[in-house]
Amino acid sequence: MSEIVYREMTLGDIEQVYAIECASFTQPWSVESLIGEVVENDVAYYIVADLNGRIVGYAGEWVMYDEAHMTNIAVIPEFRRQGVATNLILSLMRGAHRKGASRMTLEVREFNFGAQALYASLGFTKVGVRKKYYSDTGENAFILWNDDIHATLQDRIN
Repeated sequence: MSEIVYREMTLGDIEQVYAIECASFTQPWSVESLIGEVVENDVAYYIVADLNGRIVGYAGEWVMYDEAHMTNIAVIPEFRRQGVATNLILSLMRGAHRKGASRMTLEVREFNFGAQALYASLGFTKVGVRKKYYSDTGENAFILWNDDIHATLQDRIN
């Protein structure tokens, strides 16, 4: 049985990542935006979950100073609830920690209870609300923070 490899995203992954974007979101990022993140954005760090050349998930973040901001995460439907998203987030945390970040933030839809539970299990807590953040539905976003990604990573080792 093959194992999923978590690695940095390359330009060769963009087509599959874009397909995941389109399948996962009503307002997907464009191919151009994804390319820009990989090629031009010096603070961006994107990873993919690669199963024998098939990208089954991806996630990205911007790392600035001592903070990381998770920009997006998506897993193809048949690989959801199998730990892929958890491993993607932990991989982002490791990357952010290597780049000097000690904390991480993200926004999550107020009615995305599954994602909220995942983030809570990884040490994120709600600290605020962005009203009508999602333009496709008018839904609010909860602002979540993990103030010690190193501790979260240590907890996962022990």
